[in-house]
Order: sequence, then C-alpha cells, then structure tokens
Amino acid sequence: MEQEARRFTVEEANALLSSLEPILHRIRKARQVVLKGGERIRESAMTDGGGKQDKAYWRALESLRRDLEEVTGQGIILRDPETGLIDFPTMREGREVFLCWRLGEDAVAFWHGPESGFSGRRPL
Repeated sequence: MEQEARRFTVEEANALLSSLEPILHRIRKARQVVLKGGERIRESAMTDGGGKQDKAYWRALESLRRDLEEVTGQGIILRDPETGLIDFPTMREGREVFLCWRLGEDAVAFWHGPESGFSGRRPL
C-alpha cells in the first residue's frame, strides 16, 4: 500500500526552516567534497590509476546520505542542493502545488505548480 504524500501548511513549513538551514548548508558542503573526489577519480582513471579517496570524501558521502534522508524523510523535496532550494507539497485551490523556499530567504513566501517550478514562483 502506497503511503500518501505529506502536505504542509505555510506555518508548518516555516516552523521547519530553522532546523533545515544547517542541514542544507551541510548538504551543499558535502556535495562539493564528493564532486571534487569524483573529479580526482576521473582524472586518475584516465591514466589507469585506481584513485583512492581520503577520509574526508567518505565522511562527506555519509553526511550527504544521512542529511538527504533527513530532508526527504520528512516529505520535503530538495530541488537544488547548491542553492538550498526546497519544495513543500501542499494543496491550494483544490490542487497539489508546492510551497517554495531556498537558503537566504526569511520565510516561505512563494508557491508554484508542478509544471512551472522555480521560474513560475508566485507570492503567497
């Protein structure tokens, strides 16, 4: 049996922001470490070297996995890990839409439909 997706009110989404901000910062930082590690692997593979990763890479990979599970496990959709863009599913005028927020914004103040994404954000 499929579990119904969680839907958030604006108040619920805003209440989560203070706990989400440090997680999103960690995701961005860990992602950058993992991407750099991947680049080193590609470079060494071209010269037929196996390419070993240091402990920082493996810690970042584990941190990234754990933090992504923390966010998505709450029913929140991470759209862009670099900018910390997230969507909270909600209902508006009888249809499913998304409350939209990203790092640096004071509060959830925008929404968009599933077809428009970030470029279609509208003020609440």
